[in-house]
Amino acid sequence: MKKLFIIAAMSLMSMGAFAQQMFVKPMVGGTLATITGDYTDDCKMKLGLAAGAEFGYMIAPQFAVTAGALVSMQGTGIKDNDRTTDYSTTLTYLNIPILANYYIIPGLAVKAGVQPGFLLAKKEKYTRNGHEHENTEKDGLKSLDLSIPLGLSYEISDFVIDARYNLGLSNLIDDDHTDYSQKNSVIMLTIGYKIPF
Repeated sequence: MKKLFIIAAMSLMSMGAFAQQMFVKPMVGGTLATITGDYTDDCKMKLGLAAGAEFGYMIAPQFAVTAGALVSMQGTGIKDNDRTTDYSTTLTYLNIPILANYYIIPGLAVKAGVQPGFLLAKKEKYTRNGHEHENTEKDGLKSLDLSIPLGLSYEISDFVIDARYNLGLSNLIDDDHTDYSQKNSVIMLTIGYKIPF
């Protein structure tokens, strides 16, 4: 009976230690995005929103892995040189960042990984010669976007300030519609709250 009690106590202690190694982090913030590649000389950065959550596991005191689900507004704006057309497109993605986090010092981590993204919506707006137009069709765009997130995060108590650059790898344009290449380029800044469990 005594042995059984000791085993049960040790199991509870190990479960508690394991629980402290896992966390979930709701996060919200903004994006500064544009599109790079062919025929993008007139593209400019545009602001958007980002929100979601990440799940993390501390493998060691200095190393963690995280995986998340973030809804992110990306896209670009364009001002034609002739000043007759203003153009803006918002591409809303469900991004799944999978990251390795290395803590240089307690609270400060560098991170890198891979991020598949799934196109949820497109909203294209343009004004030509004083007339406004809108298009929400996703025809001609790939539904899957792959990028490499690189960044830094800093923890203050349980709050986490996170800055990332998402380097687009995938051509946004469907191969059946064109032979040129355009890619997402996104800076993202968020604040999250780390909840261990």
